[in-house]
Amino acid sequence: MTSHPEQPHTEQACIDLDSLTISAIHDALINGHFTVEALTLACLKQIGTVNGKYNAIIFENEAALETARAMDRRLAAGEKLGPLGGIPVVVKDPMDMVGFPTTAGWKLLYSKTGGVDLMPATDSPVVARMRAADAIILGKTNVPVLSHTGSHANDSWAGPTLNVAIEDRVPGGSSAGTAAAVAANMCVVGLAEETGGSIQNPAAAQGLVGIKPTIGLVPNAGVVPLSANRDVVGPIARNVTDAALCLNVLAGYSAEDPKTLASVGKIPPQGYAAALSVEGLQGKRLGLYGPGWRDQPLCKETSELYERAKSELSAAGAILVDDPFAGTGFAALRQPTAPLPNFDARGLESIAYDLECYLKRLGPDAALRSFAEFADATASENPFGPQGVLAFLNTLPDFQAAMADPSAPPALPEFIALKAAYLEIFDSVFRDHDLDALVFPQMRQELPKLHSRDTIQETTVGELNIAGLPAVTVPAGFYASSAPFELIFVGRLWDEAALLTQAFAYEQATQHRVSPMPKQG
Repeated sequence: MTSHPEQPHTEQACIDLDSLTISAIHDALINGHFTVEALTLACLKQIGTVNGKYNAIIFENEAALETARAMDRRLAAGEKLGPLGGIPVVVKDPMDMVGFPTTAGWKLLYSKTGGVDLMPATDSPVVARMRAADAIILGKTNVPVLSHTGSHANDSWAGPTLNVAIEDRVPGGSSAGTAAAVAANMCVVGLAEETGGSIQNPAAAQGLVGIKPTIGLVPNAGVVPLSANRDVVGPIARNVTDAALCLNVLAGYSAEDPKTLASVGKIPPQGYAAALSVEGLQGKRLGLYGPGWRDQPLCKETSELYERAKSELSAAGAILVDDPFAGTGFAALRQPTAPLPNFDARGLESIAYDLECYLKRLGPDAALRSFAEFADATASENPFGPQGVLAFLNTLPDFQAAMADPSAPPALPEFIALKAAYLEIFDSVFRDHDLDALVFPQMRQELPKLHSRDTIQETTVGELNIAGLPAVTVPAGFYASSAPFELIFVGRLWDEAALLTQAFAYEQATQHRVSPMPKQG
């Protein structure tokens, strides 16, 4: 991207934040319609206007404006910017970013609320990649304590985040703040992270596109972990193309995260947006939700919306396959972790070791450098104790053995066997039915009330997160209450490009997303 020789027009009034896309911003910068500084100022103004209400961004990056001005100078000199040059983005709080404490939403990990500050010596790889791509990082976003829930951020030290699409319903978690910032036009794309629904839930709850990548595609070193076996970083955006362009920047090998070596040779050479096509559903065989996948029925209104979506998929050329998992034993693999009614937490047993690795990465001057120091600093609200947010981990079969020595990587035999069983059945079903993807309603019923104790009822979380499979959410309409209804496209390992092409074709054929009207704080 190079600069237009004429002096850019810098009036913020000409910038319609709601209609901005990555390609539109790049065209505007090239043609001198506005500058990076003007765009950044417009986003900062939007943050100042609406963030007080929605509480999406908890730390603002004071360096954003100077970074934008430096980018304008580079453009004026004829320099080419990176693939996200000038694009306003936000980063989920648990991702390390130099100059900011990583609080994980917990008052005990923030000095201004009586805790300690975890100040990283280096950026996490995903933040470093955003900087290298010349994105303008506007700030860090709100999460619940230790990202423990996929429904809300009510217990964050920063207070609750609201759902921009429908304010009296849960915003989705744990990437609640990232989704709200994107939905409220404070930024163009945002970084989210999932262990148990934390990308797909907030994206679907707020009428957005989310990509939950294959585990190993995007590095998650330097991100406060729940499980290195399940955690994945991915983008949330307002459209499929922007999400794909952001994934281009995030994906690929990092020496800091050895499991990303598996991604070599799996990434499309031209990137994830190159093959997007309005004909992307033509002839695609898509498996449908049914009791063979999970023996939990859809509510009446969800079933009706799903029927409409099926007709839209068929009209776009897709071939629909009813309940391809019937008779495979797949649904029986799922086992909610007591006392939780719906969440299978297997794979999280390694959290002590994962935290030990995370804390060591912070650097020699970090306030906490080991799991033992973490446990001492947070003993007053032990997250693993009877009243702790992660108390449910104590019922997992391999948890106590893993906790006995946080310095040693745990074996996790039950999790490994479960992952193998999921993948074996999944691959055989795709082979036997010649499937290209699955397409489900993302939720079995509409969103719970904001401060209720009810949780989002997804159609797939444990299955995806344990198996490590990719998925893409896309807007598909609304419930009568105005709560968003979304589809989730699910594929085999490394199938992100195919899923994005299918989601793009559906998005373009239906144009279901309606931009909310954010209100002042």
